[in-house]
Amino acid sequence: MANFSKSNVPQFSVDVYQNEYLPEGGREVNAIATVTSTGGGTIGAAVGAPHLYTAGQSPDAAVAIMVDCSGSMDYPPTKMRGARDATAAAIDALRDGVRFAVIGGTHVAKEVYPGGGRLAVAGPQTRELAKQALRRLSAGGGTAIGTWLRLADRLLASADVPASAVRHGILLTDGRNEHESPEDLRAALDSCAGRFTCDARGVGTDWEVKEVTGIASALLGTADIVADPAALSADFTQMMEAAMGKEVADVSLRLWTPVGVDIKFVKQVAPTVEELTDRRTEAGPRAGDYPTGSWGDESRDYHICVQVPGADLGQEMLAARVSLVVPREDGSVQTLSQGLVRAVWTDDMAASTSINPQVAHYTGQAELAQVIQQGLDARKSGDVDGATAKLGRAVQLASASGNADTAKLLSKVVDVVDAAAGTVRLKAKVAEADEMTLETRSTKTVRVKKQ
Repeated sequence: MANFSKSNVPQFSVDVYQNEYLPEGGREVNAIATVTSTGGGTIGAAVGAPHLYTAGQSPDAAVAIMVDCSGSMDYPPTKMRGARDATAAAIDALRDGVRFAVIGGTHVAKEVYPGGGRLAVAGPQTRELAKQALRRLSAGGGTAIGTWLRLADRLLASADVPASAVRHGILLTDGRNEHESPEDLRAALDSCAGRFTCDARGVGTDWEVKEVTGIASALLGTADIVADPAALSADFTQMMEAAMGKEVADVSLRLWTPVGVDIKFVKQVAPTVEELTDRRTEAGPRAGDYPTGSWGDESRDYHICVQVPGADLGQEMLAARVSLVVPREDGSVQTLSQGLVRAVWTDDMAASTSINPQVAHYTGQAELAQVIQQGLDARKSGDVDGATAKLGRAVQLASASGNADTAKLLSKVVDVVDAAAGTVRLKAKVAEADEMTLETRSTKTVRVKKQ
């Protein structure tokens, strides 16, 4: 653990789980790094942990809520009503003092509240004024999500928002992004990445899963389906409460490797699978930073795989050093905590062939997410045999790992004959909402079972 005696940030820890033993000639090292944050301003903070905020203070935060107001939101009218009610519920969940704005999204982005390129400061009066402004929202126009994101970025980057503030977006859509090119949306996401996090929701069943999950992935947020507009308010309240629980922005996982060590991949594996390998930014000699977004009281797991140079039996080496860092105002970074990944060469076959339980579990969870996507894609393309094989493997993996939520979602798409063997039959008829829910939630994982 890092020394926090002079720190003003919540307490972080990094625990590394691995089998460090390699056989003669072995070169691949796998490790699971469990990162845990006990937020300094939250009830769950560890005893003796340094606190970022004194009593009565809260972390600085700024939030932009982006509401789809395209014409399709009136079909049925419950969608627009549900969106207005949900946004009002989210506004009620804002902490006093948090800066916020509401954006109406069509083929253009409009400031609904407060307007004038500004953010409002949450309090009884501004909440009421914002909810009055929501009553004027109506459906009409197209969908160009990139413009909504760019406006949110401009507002969240306002001069009155402190550099250390947690910046967060909530985005709701009911349709496909038909009024701008995929390249335009990708460019908007690229320009917003690292500047704010964003949760994305699809309401109804007429939206594109890969679009919504792609937005959340690029901006390190969550994605989900809300098939029934009546459930939007509860979901928006939960999202906003989670955002209000974030206390530290812009945390990076820094990976340092010695000369001769190659990084094969870095990915988040819990609570969801998120590929981070290609998001690396260089951070000095043989070091690179991988973004993790904002943190509150929570724990996440990361799978790190490196290739080390060959070595003789009995030798050992530091294969990688994993650190959590946050930027300081002077441009330097502060190390919050760190863990070590080791490699030891041995002729003990039992030691070198044993697979660490955490590594094995999350390798299976990553495969589970992959085969669900492959199976659903095969099903959509009419490849019955391919879909059956992939979704059967998904059922097998979900059963073996105890991922009951995913197993339940799979059972709405396939008839399970033998879960342990992965024997399934595709259902003849599947509700569109059930298939979309499985696809949207396919990357959600469960933690490794206690041994």
